Amino acid sequence: MGLIASLPEIDKQKDGVFVMHEKSEKLIPMHKHTKGQLSYVEGGLAYITTENQTYVVPARHYFWIPKGMAHELEVGSTGTVLRSLYYYATDDHTNEFYTKLGIYPASELLIQMINYTERWDGGHVNSKADNFEFLIALKKMLPTLNKVSLPIMLPKTNHDGMQRIIRYLEKNVGNRLVLAEVSKQFAMSERSLSRLFQSTLQMSFLQYIKTLRMITAIELILKTSKPISDIAYEVGYSAVGPFSDAFYDFTLSRPSDFRKN
Repeated sequence: MGLIASLPEIDKQKDGVFVMHEKSEKLIPMHKHTKGQLSYVEGGLAYITTENQTYVVPARHYFWIPKGMAHELEVGSTGTVLRSLYYYATDDHTNEFYTKLGIYPASELLIQMINYTERWDGGHVNSKADNFEFLIALKKMLPTLNKVSLPIMLPKTNHDGMQRIIRYLEKNVGNRLVLAEVSKQFAMSERSLSRLFQSTLQMSFLQYIKTLRMITAIELILKTSKPISDIAYEVGYSAVGPFSDAFYDFTLSRPSDFRKN
């Protein structure tokens, strides 16, 4: 049973943990549950869309979605495994971590612990089970692992015209992308294109370009063995220094450390 089919099952045991590991490329439509969701992204990217924002989750990162938060989840690659634990919420008041959405780099310890839960895939684990203490310990350690959530947010839109522009930007992410030239490409004035970004994405043209470049860089760092300098040039930077600084602003890590960790 896949995640979409399992959505009605998640809340059936209020005090238990529902375990779901799935390899797929799919869109899980807007939904919510009375449990907190811990998910680890193994390979590729995942996107979490809330009422007004889309968050990008790189591979080897995990996210926490608090109980009751409506969200859409998109797994962006067939090679992506989404490993999810849906937790009882009876102790969520004990730490602020459990009350807000957050995206964090996963330590090797956390990865191994989450991978270990695959043996209970597709079912509930409750207090009567011998392995329940393991899941309790996993949840309790989360607030101690990371203090700052990864601030990678990339708006998405159903606007046809903007989707065409986005596809062009994705295809040319390594080229010189300035408002004047892109607006000319789509027979628009600079002012009109700038307004379109703000009205459909609530983000400026330059902010979108920077974010797109960082997300592309994350994919290349995680999926290839290309030198960091080559990746910098491939996503539109003429020198490693400015690329490294921009990457740090988004991930709180230098590119070489990000790959190493």
